Amino acid sequence: MPRDIQAKLLIVDDLPENLLALEALIRGGDREVFKALSADEALSLLLQHDFALAIIDVQMPEMNGFELAELMRGTEKTRSIPIIFVSAAGRERNYAFTGYENGAVDFLHKPLDTQAVKSKVNVFVELYRQRKAMKEQVVALEQSRREQEVLLQQLEATRGELEQAVRMRDDFMSIVAHEVRTPLNGLILETQLRKMHLARDNAAAFSLDKVRAMVERDERQIKSLIRLIEDMLDVSRIRTGKLSIRPTRFNLTALVENLLRNFQPQIAIAECSLTCMAEPSVEGLWDEFRIEQVVSNLLTNALRYGGKSPIEVRVYKTPEHACIEVQDHGIGISEENQKRIFQQFERVSSKAAAAGLGLGLFISEQIVTAHGGTITVNSRLNEGALFRVCLPLQKTVLDKTAQQTQPLRDPKVVSAAIDRTKASHE
Repeated sequence: MPRDIQAKLLIVDDLPENLLALEALIRGGDREVFKALSADEALSLLLQHDFALAIIDVQMPEMNGFELAELMRGTEKTRSIPIIFVSAAGRERNYAFTGYENGAVDFLHKPLDTQAVKSKVNVFVELYRQRKAMKEQVVALEQSRREQEVLLQQLEATRGELEQAVRMRDDFMSIVAHEVRTPLNGLILETQLRKMHLARDNAAAFSLDKVRAMVERDERQIKSLIRLIEDMLDVSRIRTGKLSIRPTRFNLTALVENLLRNFQPQIAIAECSLTCMAEPSVEGLWDEFRIEQVVSNLLTNALRYGGKSPIEVRVYKTPEHACIEVQDHGIGISEENQKRIFQQFERVSSKAAAAGLGLGLFISEQIVTAHGGTITVNSRLNEGALFRVCLPLQKTVLDKTAQQTQPLRDPKVVSAAIDRTKASHE
């Protein structure tokens, strides 16, 4: 039993000499003795301290020991304090019986037996220590139980996250394999076809026009592979805070117009029309390569889900921002899905087939956020989608030195099931 638990003892007597004598008898290094000359003084001490034992003289003026004991039994804080009554009266049985009725655990008669008093006090001090130590152990056990519950909850959450991460990894690898296989299959088929023509000495299959068409097809497939690889690398850079932002001053309108010219083959393949309304000069300090990546993702998104409907692109500026809007009139996005399309590997279902890893909008949002800007979507099902990117015009947003994104605070794979059979906005 720990000996560092200090026991407090209360002695009550209206005679100072009695208090001094009793104190000398029961004091010790493991206990602290408090003295009271009246019941009122004793009550004050009882409310301030937690006592292991109260030794109370029965015969006191104004309020006797029995009355004090009755008050103690009526208060929650003092109800369980053991009481030893002391009396100089004779050993009348009824008198002692009254003491026990009032909650006494013992009754001593004066003159006191020194050894008996010491022994009884030692017993109650030891019992107090044991009770106190047990209470502390119960508290410690309860605290340990709560901590274990928290740990179990954390372990359960971690287990769920790990299971989800494994599922996401498997789904992601499945998607990667599917998406990589598509351009590779095209390249393999082209190679086999050319080998067949070479084996047959079919020189006509390699005319200038046909070779040009072959090169264009190869270039499209290679670009698809490069884009898939770059998307995966960008996600890794974002999660480790290594997606560099190198701002330079350039004209956003010129960038968008040049990008639209490069997109003409894709626009033709998608069998849709595209119009652009842009202010002549929308200049700012941004990373030209990264902003081109964002606009390219939005255009690819619009072509993929526009359902061959017209696409409108708009470039303009407000007093504080440069804005790019890409509007399609395709399948649209439900309000619920709008909350998650900027997450990793997230795709919103549609009836159309769609390629991609579901990373385009996630990467775009990270790039725009690194510039201090915002990217939003406004859409309804079957009414198309309007994506808007707003970049700050203030020079103070980005220094001219290279900057890096902050690592993602939550390194876990974003909670979202990937359905390979469903198509979506990336």
